[in-house]
Amino acid sequence: MLDDRKLAVLRAIVEDYVSTHEPVGSKALVERHNLGVSPATIRNDMAALEEEGYIAQPHTSAGRVPTDKGYRLFVDRLSSVKPLSGPERRAIQNFLEGAVDLDDVVTRTVRLLAQLTRQVAVVQYPRLARSAVRHVEVVALSPNRLLLVLITDTGRVEQRVLELPGMIGEDDVAEIRGKLNAVMAGQLLADAGSSITDLAEQVSPERRPLVNLVVSTMLETLVEKHDDRLALAGTANLTRNALLDFPLSIRPVLEALEEQVTLLKLLGEAIDPSTVSVRIGEENPEGLTSTSVVSTAYGAQGRPLASLAVLGPTRMDYPGTIGAVRAVARYVGRILAEG
Repeated sequence: MLDDRKLAVLRAIVEDYVSTHEPVGSKALVERHNLGVSPATIRNDMAALEEEGYIAQPHTSAGRVPTDKGYRLFVDRLSSVKPLSGPERRAIQNFLEGAVDLDDVVTRTVRLLAQLTRQVAVVQYPRLARSAVRHVEVVALSPNRLLLVLITDTGRVEQRVLELPGMIGEDDVAEIRGKLNAVMAGQLLADAGSSITDLAEQVSPERRPLVNLVVSTMLETLVEKHDDRLALAGTANLTRNALLDFPLSIRPVLEALEEQVTLLKLLGEAIDPSTVSVRIGEENPEGLTSTSVVSTAYGAQGRPLASLAVLGPTRMDYPGTIGAVRAVARYVGRILAEG
């Protein structure tokens, strides 16, 4: 364990390197930070930090840069997260509240995160299985075609068209609509399927084949996978200092972003809206080992619905990024709860 003075030196090195993009020397630390010790003591502390693997010297006669281990300790010992200013909070709220539907909420959120952090932003669409049914609409498109519309409390909309074996009347449509909403509205989608399995027993025998067809279609809709939708923004931010941040190659990072499987796995680990997770360097899967990923879940009414994250180089403004991710997730959750 490092003593408080060495932690202060490490913190100063991280902050300087993030802001200047240059290896940090003892002279710069003395000039920029009031560490309260002599330059010789700072040099000794830097030597100890290097020996323990928290900082490294990129080349001879250069200053020092933080290692993944150094960033990890810096993040673990963060005493405070950089708060957003009043104008920033109002801008976030006004921007997100202007959304007209779920797609607009997600699009605005991912753009906002990329702008606030100047990194890559990733937002997962609300997971269907974690949503609740707001309304089921049944519309007759023709005498032998029905449109089923499932609307969730998060704004997800799923539609299916049914080709019917016979004719259907308005009374049949109204009865099916009423019975579906009576048993499904307000239920989590994970539980809604079991509530409609015996729906056909509640109608007259001549209507049961039709109701069974509607129920089977609805059940298929509920069990289908809809969770693999991501929105990305700010990929170009990775190229801002690519030679510095990704000296070997930026290609694996771009490939991982394009493939999205790795991102979905990382986002799947963020399940608690009250906690922000930070994965640094080698803690990330292959392809992203030169990056840091700051993620959290967002939700409505205390229920986690999906996750969002910011991805960038390990040389990241961690206090600012954590603050932005946490604030945006809270606003998104609030907007979905009010929607």
